[in-house]
Amino acid sequence: MKREEIEQRITDLKADYVRVQSDIEKLQSVGGNAKPTEKVLDNIESELKELRRKLREASS
Repeated sequence: MKREEIEQRITDLKADYVRVQSDIEKLQSVGGNAKPTEKVLDNIESELKELRRKLREASS
């Protein structure tokens, strides 16, 4: 993956993260089950961590 592709994916994931956070807040406000959606956030966080590691390696 090229540096530009990594940066674009990070940008996309950040937008997804904000959207999913909003979804969780909506679910919680109506008493819905937010656990599955929280797992999506965990997956996004893991992918962001990995992409940032790759970005650091590409900068070296």
